[in-house]
Amino acid sequence: MTLLRSWIDSANAPDCAFPLNNLPCGVFSVQGDSPRCGVAIGDFILDVSALEEEGLLQLGGHPVLDVPFWNELMELGPDAWADFRAQVAAFLNEGSPKRALAEDHLMPLADAVLHMPFLVSEYTDFYAGRHHAFNVGSMFRDPENALPPNWLHIPIGYNGRASSVVVSGTDVRRPLGQLKPPGADVPHFGPSKRFDFELEMGAVVGQASEGMVSVEQAEAMIFGYVLLNDWSARDIQAWEYQPLGPFQAKATATTISPWIVMAAALQPFRVATPPREVPLLPYLTEPRPMLYDVQLEVALQPEGGPETVLTRTRYGEMYYSAPQQLCHHTTSGCPMNVGDLLGSGTISGPGKAERGSLLELSWGGKEPVAITGGSRSFIEDGDTVTLRGHAQGDGYRIGFGDCAGRLLPAPALPDWAR
Repeated sequence: MTLLRSWIDSANAPDCAFPLNNLPCGVFSVQGDSPRCGVAIGDFILDVSALEEEGLLQLGGHPVLDVPFWNELMELGPDAWADFRAQVAAFLNEGSPKRALAEDHLMPLADAVLHMPFLVSEYTDFYAGRHHAFNVGSMFRDPENALPPNWLHIPIGYNGRASSVVVSGTDVRRPLGQLKPPGADVPHFGPSKRFDFELEMGAVVGQASEGMVSVEQAEAMIFGYVLLNDWSARDIQAWEYQPLGPFQAKATATTISPWIVMAAALQPFRVATPPREVPLLPYLTEPRPMLYDVQLEVALQPEGGPETVLTRTRYGEMYYSAPQQLCHHTTSGCPMNVGDLLGSGTISGPGKAERGSLLELSWGGKEPVAITGGSRSFIEDGDTVTLRGHAQGDGYRIGFGDCAGRLLPAPALPDWAR
């Protein structure tokens, strides 16, 4: 697919994140007004809540954009999602007779404050990147036994905290927790010293389920995708994770990008999961390619200093796709809800420069990573970590907006916790 041209000139630039091909869904406010639903187009936001209020958008026979989140549109299902995209595109395409109506409801993107784009019902994080799992297993075990015996058969995951999912631009505070350094006989309580990012994509579930769904049905349930930083306290995790896995180490925050890129915008960028080292069970078989070729990078900027890009990789490196993860999630009969968020797991490529976390990039802190004016083994107070991603088309790109967070110092340790 080539660029779909808009009468908004900035949307037609080859490096614009938000062309007419994209139409991502977000929530914004301007000058202290109440947050409302908007669609990014070029350097602007189209106020679709206002269009619906004036009867210019008709969705489902009743208002669904009169609230500051997209869950109610999600509930209407894939046919309504496609209809929504078609109606919005009709306001914005080159030569549109509705141009004057849309012009009245455009806001400069630079003037907007962006908010959480949807209500997160539940959050599940997976461990589904082959290169990441191999790197971590090699570090803590050995390369011969890097992957657990189940890893090539099943998308491993854990249920996280929906309450700690935040939108890009939200500060993150270094967590406190139990720590047991190597050689110590007993743990102590204090600030994490090995705080890290994890480069991930998040799939936003737009349809509820009862009972098991197939991989194909799961794909149709996914409304769209966001960038996702699964902040991780590696030292807390090392002490707590046996035998049940991550708990407090992953509960500090999970940052997402502010725009949900609808799955329809990513269809031209489908790629297949990699060849299987062992056959998957039939219920996990994909009927067609279900990953997307999204180019990703992570940058770190110390307080008052310049930014350094730490890693570049691509979403197509994943071993399990989001539909496979969602299908597997339902096999126990676990109901999925509108607004569920599925983290892909850390996305790493095969090369050293493609690793999706500082744990891997610094090899557990043994090989500090060079940044402009210094180095990092893990994130330091005042550092801002920014995830970026886009799918590159023929003369256009599909962007997500930055997924950024600044690390603040840990809270003071209260006397009763010393």
